[in-house]
Amino acid sequence: MRDHSSGPLETGGVKEPRGRRALIVTGEDSGDLHGANLIKACREIDPELGFFGIGGSRMAEAGCRIILSSAELAVVGAVEVVAHLPSILGAFQLLKMELQQQPRPDLLILIDFPEFNLRVAKMARKQGIPVLYYVSPQVWAWRRYRVKKIARLVDRLAVILPFEAEIYRPHGVRVEYVGNPLMDDFRRECSREEFLGRYGFDAASPLIGLFPGSRRNELKYMLDTVLAAAGLIARRRPEAQFVLPVAPSLKEENLAPAVRDCGLPIRMVRDNIYDVAGSCDAVICVSGTATLQVALAATPMVILYKLSPLTYWLGRLLVRVPFIGLANIVAGKGVVKELIQDQASPENIAAEILRFLNDTDYAEGVRKELMAVRNQMGEGGCSLKVARMASEMSFGVQKP
Repeated sequence: MRDHSSGPLETGGVKEPRGRRALIVTGEDSGDLHGANLIKACREIDPELGFFGIGGSRMAEAGCRIILSSAELAVVGAVEVVAHLPSILGAFQLLKMELQQQPRPDLLILIDFPEFNLRVAKMARKQGIPVLYYVSPQVWAWRRYRVKKIARLVDRLAVILPFEAEIYRPHGVRVEYVGNPLMDDFRRECSREEFLGRYGFDAASPLIGLFPGSRRNELKYMLDTVLAAAGLIARRRPEAQFVLPVAPSLKEENLAPAVRDCGLPIRMVRDNIYDVAGSCDAVICVSGTATLQVALAATPMVILYKLSPLTYWLGRLLVRVPFIGLANIVAGKGVVKELIQDQASPENIAAEILRFLNDTDYAEGVRKELMAVRNQMGEGGCSLKVARMASEMSFGVQKP
């Protein structure tokens, strides 16, 4: 590992400063977004703090030296993890080396991705490196006993749902509710009319958003289902148009063969997700951070999720939550329909989207509920709060 005292490193077009360094680790596309916004906020308040670690293109652009792409680790489910064990074990070895070599990082920042990151936290604890965990493991959904483990391994915890703080405090965790990081990123860069004109869509015809997920194994289980549902919608509403935003963690070639084979004129785009979602009349959305992003745009959607049969069976035994979609979790009720596993059939998905297109009162009711979700998420400033925590901890300062 390079000694930063010898000079700056070129990182995503930004020179990594000398001096204090934070190792930052995330394994998902949403974590790459939150990490990038955190790094940008840190640059404003503490430009001498440098970043390196595991992340994606957005973190690199923000100034993080990427030592391994998070796309190598982004998998879901116990069964799916087995196939990726060589990559995962290699990542552990890389991080172990970075945590042990001199000069050691001044701080470890972990973003979500708990099955991997809690093991990294254990490595850092052995080296005496302070640990900041941002976007806590969802202990309220399953494996609540992990709270005690987190208390042992994590110095400070930044949570993004209001009720999470009270779960951790009785166990002595230094926890702070910082708000939702998506509010720092939420913005429309163009109007619906501008977006439609940019891609040649007809303003008089409905536009359906296809959001198939950001992980490759999500595409394996859900892309064909999403495309089949689009085909059924097109049969009933031949004038319907379709747009598919490509997640930053994916390449067009991950999607292009299936999109081409389905025979529909689907436009793949790389654009501001809020412009895409806000320009759609309805969205088919795989469960994940995207459901909350679509909710912020107040666009009616149906949420779906599929896993391998064995992973789903294990999940049913362990997970105890009424909803899987973040939009519904924040609302505390079923604002939008969720279709899971066998229920997530092309027919059921298409039926819900067609209901949005054909029943304006129903669609408007869902829009109002999603606007309430947006209001419930409060104001921005989350990234700046976590940046202040990171700056303090990198100096060895532990403010009460």
